[in-house]
Amino acid sequence: MIRAPYSSQTRPLLTQSISTDLVVIGGGIAGTCTAISAAREGLKVVLVQDRPVLGGNGSSEVRLWWLGATCHGMTNNRWAREAGIVNELLLQNLYDNPESNPELVDVILLDAVVREPNITLLLNTAVDALEMAEADTIRSVSAFCSQNSTRYTLESPIFSDCSGDGIVGFMAGAAFRMGAEPKEEFDEALAPDEAFGELLGDSIYFYTKDAGRPVPFKAPSFAPAIKPDEIRMMKYFNLYQQGCQLWWVESGGRRDTVHEAEIIKWDLWKIIYGIWDYIKNSGNFPDAENLTLEWVGKIPGKREARRFEGDYMLKQQDVIHPKPLPDAVGFGGWSIDLHPADGLFSKLPSAIQYAFRSLYPIPYRCLYSRNIKNLFLGGRTLSASHVAFGSTRVMCTLGQLGEAIGVAAALSKSSGQQPAEIDIPSLQRKLLQRGFHLPLTELVDETDLAQQAKLTGSSTWQPIALPANDEWLALEKAQCQLLPIQSGKLPEVSLPVKASCTTSVTVEWRIASRPESQTPDVLLAEMRIELPQGESSLIIPSEATLPADGYAYLILRDNPDVAIALSDQRATGLIRLFRRGEQRNGDSHEQHLPAEEAGCEAMTLWYPERRPQGKNLALRLNQSLAGYDPENIRSQHLRPTTRPNAWVADPNDPAPVLTLAWDEPQTITKVRVFLDPDWDHPIETVIKRHSDRIMPSLAKDLELLDADGNCLGIVTDNRSPHIDFTFEAPCTTDELSLKINAMNSDWPAAIFAIRVW
Repeated sequence: MIRAPYSSQTRPLLTQSISTDLVVIGGGIAGTCTAISAAREGLKVVLVQDRPVLGGNGSSEVRLWWLGATCHGMTNNRWAREAGIVNELLLQNLYDNPESNPELVDVILLDAVVREPNITLLLNTAVDALEMAEADTIRSVSAFCSQNSTRYTLESPIFSDCSGDGIVGFMAGAAFRMGAEPKEEFDEALAPDEAFGELLGDSIYFYTKDAGRPVPFKAPSFAPAIKPDEIRMMKYFNLYQQGCQLWWVESGGRRDTVHEAEIIKWDLWKIIYGIWDYIKNSGNFPDAENLTLEWVGKIPGKREARRFEGDYMLKQQDVIHPKPLPDAVGFGGWSIDLHPADGLFSKLPSAIQYAFRSLYPIPYRCLYSRNIKNLFLGGRTLSASHVAFGSTRVMCTLGQLGEAIGVAAALSKSSGQQPAEIDIPSLQRKLLQRGFHLPLTELVDETDLAQQAKLTGSSTWQPIALPANDEWLALEKAQCQLLPIQSGKLPEVSLPVKASCTTSVTVEWRIASRPESQTPDVLLAEMRIELPQGESSLIIPSEATLPADGYAYLILRDNPDVAIALSDQRATGLIRLFRRGEQRNGDSHEQHLPAEEAGCEAMTLWYPERRPQGKNLALRLNQSLAGYDPENIRSQHLRPTTRPNAWVADPNDPAPVLTLAWDEPQTITKVRVFLDPDWDHPIETVIKRHSDRIMPSLAKDLELLDADGNCLGIVTDNRSPHIDFTFEAPCTTDELSLKINAMNSDWPAAIFAIRVW
């Protein structure tokens, strides 16, 4: 029993001091990935989260799906899903949470953190003070946990502010911005004027369920009567929309999204309950009679607050016209997604999205403060203009950058250097070893023994044909098949077709004008080919030359009188796309046609179909497709770019083997294998259900053998895109063989890389 007598003195809170290697403030996706990354590098990490769960906007408290450069597959970004820890978490959620239950997303994140022994997790703990060692160096932060009435003093040589609002950077005095830059500062054509507004607003979502009987609803006193003609998006609303599909329920762009956050929350609650009152009681939604509100968000999902200044600020031009960067540590690909400040009640479109032709690199210089020496800028605090931030702000993009910060923090500790001083090639090499994709960057890990090995495969896929199944696809929309082809004359192609009458099909061969782009904007050849009624072969003659090895885009223009045959053959680096022309919100989804003054590029948009649809075209060529040989595993690009970049075995090979041989025996401590997790497939964490719990492109059972055939390691029931074989005692051999005993599907076996150290 505790009995405390009256005290004339105020009682102090329980205080706990922790000294650690890295303090991460904010447990959203960026902060979580930062903490896990640093912990795996051997740092002691304290992860401070002011909410009861991890995930931020991606948690059950807000319920926004995690997305990044894949953009739901709604742009020309191909094979664009982020790698590393964020991909690991996405694949784990895919397997453990097939129903896309938001509550289980929390569990997966919490489990990932508590499995790391180097992480101390402080939930429900808010940083509210700090102490500076010098004017430009943070000594410690102070945080209070409301659940255990404990104040923590957290001392560390390095801090990463992933708090969203930048609470630590703000208190430390770091330079920051809030609101949009004027056009003239960075010469950004998209910099908005005052009428559009300077800040992206917040959103709160809701879920409904069918109760099986009529459910009345009485609006609370604070909910206003909604006039639907005041809300532009209400005319597109339907009762099947749930959660983050209601992204347009947005407010706060005219307010201070930090200090007026509670006012914005109440504004959104008023809007939501007013909308629901209208849905239930206006008589315009009779199908809503049995519906009830299952869940309403209690905190807003915040899009924008403070953006801090690093040694470089990413700008519109960096996003639209990407160039090689010496310090690239990640990439972006989400469209520049700008919302009017008046949000739900704006007369302007609720979002204006500007796509671009390829992924863009993000430099390390954007990830640390230019004023505070030991402060990383994680998550939404990264150094970018308001316009560029419209693309970088999404969770998977920020998650991969958080992983880069974690690795950089480890290099900072080991070298005794501040974040701005660390060796960039060392950082990039470590990221490549983790499977990162760095667009427009050419690096070789000189420590990788595989770079000097002789490479042979038991077979190599050299497809001449993609055999037809029994499915026919009407050419109601234009179709495009990406084909990896060697330079020189394009192949002759034959496709099974079926025409309802005598007609013709227009065929195009195209390529991309920009390295690592998947936008087919250069026309090589165009021809109109006559077809008889009934089944026949569409013969496309070889009438053009491919200037360099790479992807050629075989395009069949729409003709609803014609159907084309599909193939069940799926494989790494092969994909069929379609062009859709329907209208939504007055904008074409076939052509991306920004106003000339926007400083963006016009392009035709091509989309993949998700599994179980999305099969390739059935076709036959007079020469084999290129780019699947064993030499590909030396590439640093562990996904298709300008070529497939993978060794792919013949589909008929019963147990594919890839062998690495050296002239002299090598001493080996670790072998890392990078497989194909289908980088083109977006893996949204909520709302959407996916057809696979395991990526079908992944190898299932593998074993590693030495020169004498001794088994050095075996993996079964694999679900991971990369596999480590680590030896307690170094292995000495002049040959390694990786044998794939089973796949997770009928995809042919594929390996992007084997790294040997």
